[in-house]
Amino acid sequence: MTEPTPPIIIEVAVALPLDATFHYAVPPDLAPRVATGVRVLVPFGRRKVTGYVLGPVAASSEELKEIVDVLDPEPLFTAAELEFFRWVACYYLHPLGEVIKTALPAGINVASRKRDAGTQADAAKDEVLTGGRKVKTGRFYRPLAPPAGTQPPRGKGKEILDLLRDAGEASAELIRSRFGGSAPQLTRLVELGLAEMEEREVYRDPFREEVFEHDAPLPLNHAQAVALASLTEAMTGGKFAPFLLHGVTGSGKTEVYLQAIAYAVARGRTALVLVPEIALTPQLVRRFKRRFSCGIAVLHSGLSDGERFDEWRRIRRGEVTIAIGARSAIFAPIEGLGMIVVDEEHEGSYKQSEGLRYNARDLALVRGKMEKAVVVLGSATPLVTTWHAAQAGKLTLLTLPERVRELPMPRTELIDMRHRKGDTFAPELAAALAENLAAGGQTLLFLNRRGYATYLICQECGFVLRCPNCAVTLTFHRNRQRHFCHYCDYAIPAPSVCPGCTSPDIGLLGRGTERVEEEVRALLPDARVARMDRDTTRGRGGHARLLKGVEEGSLDILIGTQMIAKGHDFPGVTLVGVVSADAALNLPDFRAAERTFQLIAQVMGRAGRGDQPGRVLIQTLAPDHYAVSRAAAHEFEAFCREELACREELGYPPFAHLAGITLSGTAAAATESAADAAAILLQRLKREHRHRVEILGPAPAPLAKVRGRHRWQLLLKAANRADLHRLLARFRAEVRPPATVRLAIDVDPVDML
Repeated sequence: MTEPTPPIIIEVAVALPLDATFHYAVPPDLAPRVATGVRVLVPFGRRKVTGYVLGPVAASSEELKEIVDVLDPEPLFTAAELEFFRWVACYYLHPLGEVIKTALPAGINVASRKRDAGTQADAAKDEVLTGGRKVKTGRFYRPLAPPAGTQPPRGKGKEILDLLRDAGEASAELIRSRFGGSAPQLTRLVELGLAEMEEREVYRDPFREEVFEHDAPLPLNHAQAVALASLTEAMTGGKFAPFLLHGVTGSGKTEVYLQAIAYAVARGRTALVLVPEIALTPQLVRRFKRRFSCGIAVLHSGLSDGERFDEWRRIRRGEVTIAIGARSAIFAPIEGLGMIVVDEEHEGSYKQSEGLRYNARDLALVRGKMEKAVVVLGSATPLVTTWHAAQAGKLTLLTLPERVRELPMPRTELIDMRHRKGDTFAPELAAALAENLAAGGQTLLFLNRRGYATYLICQECGFVLRCPNCAVTLTFHRNRQRHFCHYCDYAIPAPSVCPGCTSPDIGLLGRGTERVEEEVRALLPDARVARMDRDTTRGRGGHARLLKGVEEGSLDILIGTQMIAKGHDFPGVTLVGVVSADAALNLPDFRAAERTFQLIAQVMGRAGRGDQPGRVLIQTLAPDHYAVSRAAAHEFEAFCREELACREELGYPPFAHLAGITLSGTAAAATESAADAAAILLQRLKREHRHRVEILGPAPAPLAKVRGRHRWQLLLKAANRADLHRLLARFRAEVRPPATVRLAIDVDPVDML
């Protein structure tokens, strides 16, 4: 008697916040379709959820549930990518299933799925359903040799047929754009046998409406040539090689990236380019589209879900040689990597602040090591931790000390505002604005605070208008005549009397970009003024529209938050004004000085990048602080020395490794109690296992309440990373906060608020 064939057993990670993976049996009819990297529908409790196949496992003695269905015709991730996902899950102490879910395009997972015949029929007429995300299809028409005796069409039908014969093929979309409504004519051409129609998949291209002219590599100066030679030599070696490309603003870092990537592409390798903000993506993509004729994909949150899905699939199918995107692009399924570029590597936006709290800048080094690629971290103001690593020989330092156009760095002046606290503009800055406008130059004005006024206060009783959900004041937005919370979007109409005592003597204090815009328009009524912040860039193309206005010279003055400080190349900008340089200095964060230096230095770097020299005026209440004075003097290395000395004395990175634990809940007492219990557990585990970790807290978070949730924090510091991870792993295995309290672990935190 023949023994029954034992069932295939697979390991599956489910897309749920669970640390464990699970084993399932595969029924014989689904066995041919199961492979590592495909999604499967599995029974989980009373529902069916998406799972990711991690691979086969040995026979199991326990009784296993069977998978319900296989959701993909081919794997969504490779074995090498799975190794990367496992590393991420282990390092950031996050469930593997959620790591994989983060890496895949949004919307393809299904939480429950009915297996009925109506699913396909219910899809839109021009789309088919794949998993949970729709694939767009289009109709394409090709001419056929006319059957004998067929009368040629007349009018629009003849014009369409002539187009098909000239082009060989045309999409229904193109025909419609050329001739208007054409469905009857196309149907008739097919009926007559003069054309045939094929329906096939088409990609949603975020740059479909743009035409790119080809350009050639630019000549390099000596420093650029040395940097490029180092990068190409490292690629020839075929080993992991990390670099820090430290170049002053305007020194031509992007041209070095372009030529190094061209070398990688010529050798049959691919490239991944990370940028910190979606506002920077269009400008960079245009430079790459003009330089390269190979496939280029873009991945960032500014695309529609369909566009992101299509770009991801182009990469997965090997149709892309270069992928460009924001932090989530670190998970792009691009194979054969020769080079990874992290532009503006100092930016905090590379860190994901919720869910899987990864840092794409750090993961670029991890992925580069796994794939034996060259990794370039580029910045005019690198992180002091990166600079320290380069000085210690962990990264190879490449330096671009001069601007490519051989212009001097902008002339910089500090303006002491300590006795002018009520003024938005010092007389020196007001005069410079008028002079630059008269001379035909463009101006950037930087203030890292949006809205009109930062708080409303009653002069009678001292009442301050605060958000009921968050421990912050409400910001007044004059255009909408409402006060907003910038953390939870709570809003109320602007009151005419004090909500506390009904006194009409209420006043607005503090200033934001909206108020600066109003004052600039009053000061210079003939100037063409625009504002770039989160309020003015909502909606598709908001960033690109404003940036295009500066590039084309249709704007004289652009006022903005940190959006305008990052990586933009505006040759017409000859004046930069920093309205308040020290707004971030007093934040309760050990990186406050570093961030202040970076912001000032970056926004200064937007001046004088064209043919005319630049000028920068910096208004500050702390002219003697080393972060402000060193930035104004373009003294990066001197700033690093002072900042590293402070960090070493206080035991902060790079001299220690950090992890943050945040507990939040709607009930203040329960949250505080849970934080106390977490601290007690950490201290016990530390004693029992002799972990050399300093435990600080618990204490209320600097933002003690956000979106109605009270927040408590603990901070862990250790000289040894392994000690820190061992303690966190044991803590995570034992901690049991109440159901009403959320607990989040943040390894290598960037935001301490």
